[in-house]
Amino acid sequence: MALKDVKSRIASVKNIQKITRAMEMVAAARLRRAEQRIESLRPYAGAIRRMTRQAAQAAGNVPNLPILNEHDSEDKVAILIVTGDRGLAGAFNSQIVRAGMRAGNEYETAGKSTVWYASGRRGVSSLAFRGREAKGAYTGFTDRPSYANAREIAAELVSAYVDGEVDRVEIIYNRYVSALTQEVTRETLLPLQHATIMGDDGAVDSLGERAAEDEALDHDHEHTALVEYEPDPEEILERLIPAYVEISIFRALLESTASEHGARMTAMRNASENAGDIIKDLTLEFNRERQAAITQEIMEVVAGAESLV
Repeated sequence: MALKDVKSRIASVKNIQKITRAMEMVAAARLRRAEQRIESLRPYAGAIRRMTRQAAQAAGNVPNLPILNEHDSEDKVAILIVTGDRGLAGAFNSQIVRAGMRAGNEYETAGKSTVWYASGRRGVSSLAFRGREAKGAYTGFTDRPSYANAREIAAELVSAYVDGEVDRVEIIYNRYVSALTQEVTRETLLPLQHATIMGDDGAVDSLGERAAEDEALDHDHEHTALVEYEPDPEEILERLIPAYVEISIFRALLESTASEHGARMTAMRNASENAGDIIKDLTLEFNRERQAAITQEIMEVVAGAESLV
């Protein structure tokens, strides 16, 4: 390779390294904000769960709400995959798409039909590439999702379930563990199980937390305050349950956002390190080529001088 070509490649790789380092710093800053949003959401999510359970206990019997009714069969399953709008985040998007495809194949092998919903441009485009049409496509907000986005998604999924268009709703997203670790999580969103609402021991709700964690708090409240419901508990529960679904989706969106920023930060750090290794190798090659060229020139001068003698 000519010296000019090597020098050009070194300059190109250095430019790429500057971009990857900048993207790493941006992702790190956004990750901190995403972590703060998750931490801020947890108390609210826990309060919604406790209020829902307390209202269900006060009602005596859980009201016969359409959203609580399990369908006689589960012939149609809705799968919501939560991805990002952008790439350059390692396996963040691809592992969600693969998990969604596996889930869809499982149901289709069992003779059931699947209805696809996707959050994030990567999920929508991946489904289209595989010949799966997304009935619901939600894009443009994955960097910073709002509660309104979760409400929009929840409204369509709940409407499809209540109207009998689907018999089951599942959500697949990346749960944030750390900047280096994101776990693919698959949860059943609908139908809501009565045990989850009533807070039976060991029940795991759609927020991914054990309902039993709040048992002690509920026990303390029973001895310190008498709760009077206005309107009646049944009507309050009817209002709380949609909020419970919305907060479940909102938390999944926040978890996915934090996971995306963490995955992108890690991917860009690795890319920067790899670029550094390439620059070292190219610099070494450049020095060798230059040394060989200098040696060749000296030999030619010496040969020329000897020929004059």
